[in-house]
Amino acid sequence: MDGFGVGEDEFEVDGRPVRLLSGALHYFRVHEEQWGHRLAMLRAMGLNCVETYVPWNLHEPRPGVFRDVAALGRFLDAAHAAGLWAIVRPGPYICAEWENGGLPHWLTGPLGARARTRDGEYLAHVERWFHRLLREVVPRQHGGADGGPVIMVQVENEYGSYGSDQVYLRRLADLLRGEGVRVPLFTSDGPEDHMLTGGSLPGVLATANFGSAARSGFGTLRAHRPRGPLMCMEFWCGWFDHWGADHVVRDADDAAAALREILECGASVNLYMAHGGTNFAGWAGANRGGALHDGPLEPDVTSYDYDAPIDEYGRPTAKFWRFREVLAPYASGPLPEPPPPLPVLGSPTTAALPEWAPLGTVLECLGTPESEHAVPPTFEELDVDRGLVRYALTVPGPRGPYPLRVRGLRDLAVVYVDGERAGVLTEDEPVLESPVAGHARVELWVESLGRVNYGPRSGESKGICGGVLHERQYLHGVRARGLRLDAFDVASAVRQVPVAGAGEGRPGLYRGTVEVAGPGDATLALPGWTRGFVWVNGFNLGRYWSRGPQRSLYVPGPVLREGGNEVWVLELEGAAPEAAVTLS
Repeated sequence: MDGFGVGEDEFEVDGRPVRLLSGALHYFRVHEEQWGHRLAMLRAMGLNCVETYVPWNLHEPRPGVFRDVAALGRFLDAAHAAGLWAIVRPGPYICAEWENGGLPHWLTGPLGARARTRDGEYLAHVERWFHRLLREVVPRQHGGADGGPVIMVQVENEYGSYGSDQVYLRRLADLLRGEGVRVPLFTSDGPEDHMLTGGSLPGVLATANFGSAARSGFGTLRAHRPRGPLMCMEFWCGWFDHWGADHVVRDADDAAAALREILECGASVNLYMAHGGTNFAGWAGANRGGALHDGPLEPDVTSYDYDAPIDEYGRPTAKFWRFREVLAPYASGPLPEPPPPLPVLGSPTTAALPEWAPLGTVLECLGTPESEHAVPPTFEELDVDRGLVRYALTVPGPRGPYPLRVRGLRDLAVVYVDGERAGVLTEDEPVLESPVAGHARVELWVESLGRVNYGPRSGESKGICGGVLHERQYLHGVRARGLRLDAFDVASAVRQVPVAGAGEGRPGLYRGTVEVAGPGDATLALPGWTRGFVWVNGFNLGRYWSRGPQRSLYVPGPVLREGGNEVWVLELEGAAPEAAVTLS
């Protein structure tokens, strides 16, 4: 039999048994010019396959408006050229510590809990998306007329951690088949009874996700599926970081021992992550704390290094070499050596950003039209995916000073009263420190720190989702205006934002030029800045935040050029008066 298949107890390629040694590498977290290098690193580690998610919200920013879906096809071609098979995980939900788990804000906003179910309106959007997306997958299936790397396609993602709608899962599987997917389908869930019963599908290969205790995990999987190949679809060999928490590291020897146990079980494996990359452009998601993932917001940092065997800069780590030792005996021949390292920046340079425009001016030039509402609209109602919203309202007067409180704040608000900064509010601290007397003008600049990507609160709205209260009285009549991050994608528009002199650390958009000799991979440090976003030559590096643990941003070498490089910093809270940026 030609092609890739699922045998009684093992995978088969062209009728021969094969063990999948795969690694997760997300094309959307790596600069396209560096895909080839990262894929070669996977081969050198001993892998024969690459796995990637597909983020729906990245590719369909508005209903029926598609943006570079062909990137997936180009990545699959690059994987094929590198001699790797490919596993595609199209969702529609992906988790992946990605904004909203990959679901578009325009979908989850109006649908709420109907998303990820058999709901007809939801599935109609999925059908339109899959019809476009699968054009990049179907012609690239292994064993097809043109040949290709794709050997498996996933149905949903860890659905048993969220729901139990078997009708929905079957509809997705039928949709994939109807669009021409003929390679094996699979599901992946945690090795727990409720997850496997909720997330697996009769007649579809079930796989398990875990970071250790392989024999126990596979034992649970076997109790549900006595036959079929064993595979750990996500071997969590590292972990991700949250803003304000400690950096997470997993010992290389411990991770290698866990990998060896998986292989000793006769199983296939997908390293999650083999190379994590970066949450460029503010696409990092967020989690909810607590055992039930229903607690405080825990936003994810920009780096998705994941303590992976190949680090954010594409360099081999100690874990890489330990994994290579474990994987080498399972290879069909000697492993290739790692490719030469990519160029790095020739010399460090520090530069001030002398041009500045206040946030209000930036909003006037790049924001959505202002609209008036009885109560504060959510980000979703204003069609803001990533970015911030300015809510303006009036405290009537005359009246005495009372506490000002925001109900349902998601996630962070810098508050101004009569033009003067009055404080910063969060979901956990929603009351201004000083009472407000009327008559007063109040502005709340509310920022999304990333939509929840996992658990029962995934898909929740952003912005002011309850209301603004003065004492116990709701304040009505709210003017709202959004600033989407993709408004900065058009460099010519950003350059037209009028400069208002030196910023001296005030919130706003800072601009300047950094001279570079010998461009290559670099690190951007922002000492003295508080929180915001950075663009280099129009490329959005992502969010920075002084609370850590991430202290600098990765700059891919292809972003830089010899000579002058334009840098924009959107500071949202305030910086040191002499704050500069350093490339090194």
